[in-house]
Amino acid sequence: MKLKQVFTLLFGIFSVAGLTWYTIFIINSENKSPEELIDFAVADTSAITLIRITDPNSVSIELKRKNKIWTDGNGACITQGMVHNILDVAKNIEFKGYLPKNSHQTYKNLMSTSHTKVEYYVKNKWYKTWYIGPPSQDHYGQIMLLDSKEFGKSADPVMMKIKGVNGIVEPNFFADYRQWICTNIFAVPMEKLLQVKIINYDDSTRSFEIKKNGNSFNVTQFNQKLTYVDTANLYRYIHNYKKIHYDGANYELTEAQCDSLKKTQPFAELILKEGTEIKHKTTRLKMFRILSEDTQRNEFGELVNMDMNKFWCQLDDGVLVKCQYHVFNPLLFGYVYFPALNETSELRKNT
Repeated sequence: MKLKQVFTLLFGIFSVAGLTWYTIFIINSENKSPEELIDFAVADTSAITLIRITDPNSVSIELKRKNKIWTDGNGACITQGMVHNILDVAKNIEFKGYLPKNSHQTYKNLMSTSHTKVEYYVKNKWYKTWYIGPPSQDHYGQIMLLDSKEFGKSADPVMMKIKGVNGIVEPNFFADYRQWICTNIFAVPMEKLLQVKIINYDDSTRSFEIKKNGNSFNVTQFNQKLTYVDTANLYRYIHNYKKIHYDGANYELTEAQCDSLKKTQPFAELILKEGTEIKHKTTRLKMFRILSEDTQRNEFGELVNMDMNKFWCQLDDGVLVKCQYHVFNPLLFGYVYFPALNETSELRKNT
C-alpha cells in the first residue's frame, strides 16, 4: 500500500512538472519568437574584418578592414565614413516587432525574389548574414531575415529598426562601387608640391606654371618669369592643393560617349608634380565643358550654353568624373593671385 502511494506521488510530481514545462513552452512560443529570429546585432564591430553587400540585381562589393583602414576587395580607397555608418547600424540594430503569421509566406516569397544581402565576417570567419526586404508599413523599420553561425537561418521574417532612428535600414547598404570609391583627387601639402602647370585652351593668356626652386617657387607664363610675385599670395595659391575632391562619379555617359568626349578639346588641363626630386608622382587632369540646354552666365557675365556649376574631368587613370567649378577655379584662375600674369598677357598681345 505504501509503495503504491509512493508511485502515485511521483506520478503526480512528474505530471505537474511536465504540465509546467509545456505551459512555459506554449507561452514562449506564442508570445516571444526564438532568440535566433531577432539577434541581428554585432556587439563588437571592431572584430568585423569583412563585409560583403549584394544588391537585388546581384551586384556585389566587398569591404575589407586592414588595421583601421577599410578598402574594397581589391585594396582600393573607399569612403571611410560610409563604412562607419554600416558598423553603427550593425551595432545598434534592434527588434521592432513581429509580423502577423498570415503575412509570413507573402514576405518570404517577396524576399526570395528581391532582397539586399549583407554578410558579416568576424576575424575573417563568417558570422552573420542579413537579408533585407521591404520597409515596414509605417516606414519606421525594415522587414528582415537572419542567418547566423550560432542559430542557423530564421524561418520567418521580423521587423527591425536602428536604435534611436525612425527610418528604414536598407539605404545604408549599396553595392555600386561608384558610390564607395574615394572622391579625393589629390591632397598635396606645400612642402610636397614640386610643380603645377595650368594650360587654358580657351584663353592661352591664362596659362601659367609654378615650379619649386630650392626653398622658393618660380611663377612663369609663356616660359617667362613673372616680374613680381607676392609671396603671401603664392602660398595662398599653393595651399589650395591641400584637399581637392571631385563631386560625383559618372552615372550619365556610356562608354562610347566617354570615348567621344575624351577625343574633343578640353577647356583646360592641370598637370601636378608632387613628392621629392628623387621620388615623385605626376597627376594629369583634363577638363571638359558640359553642354546645357539653358543659357547660363559664365565668370565674365557672358551668356553661354554650358553648365557653369559642374564639368567633366578626366582623371589620371582615364576615368571621367564630375567636378565643381567653385572647387577648381582657385586653381585655374592664377591671375587672381598673380596680377603680373595680366601684365605679361597684355605685353604678349601687343607684340
